[in-house]
Amino acid sequence: MTIAVEEKRVRDLFERVETVEDVANTLPEDDERRARLLAVSNAALADEATIRPVIAAKLLGLSEKTLRAWATQGVLTVARRSPRLLLDVQGVHAISHLIRELRAVGKDRDLLDEVWRRLSDETLLEREDLRESLDQMRRGEGRVLRSIPHDGTDTR
Repeated sequence: MTIAVEEKRVRDLFERVETVEDVANTLPEDDERRARLLAVSNAALADEATIRPVIAAKLLGLSEKTLRAWATQGVLTVARRSPRLLLDVQGVHAISHLIRELRAVGKDRDLLDEVWRRLSDETLLEREDLRESLDQMRRGEGRVLRSIPHDGTDTR
């Protein structure tokens, strides 16, 4: 299969998945229909399984060299290294969301650092203990261990 044909097939897949995700995101987070729609979009991506770096680079608007570097640094999930490098299509799709958001707010330089920070933040926010702590803080539960002086001086 030629690169152009493969690129079109994956681009069409991403567009279909985005359409399903857009509809799912209009539903409340606790709606079972939302979860089912997102499961369908994840299954469609899983059916494709892998993507060549040259195709991923075109879809993300990055150079292949950059994509390979991101894979080496762990930003993109490598599905297979031998006999040729193949990336996990679900990971590429997730990164496409981040890159689109960053570019929408004018971030075009140092994308690796920005993407890495976003992925780190998302990973932290997925932790149950952190979510519970944030919920407790929002409810006003807990106790102040060290008050902040009103005059701005540190009391350490």
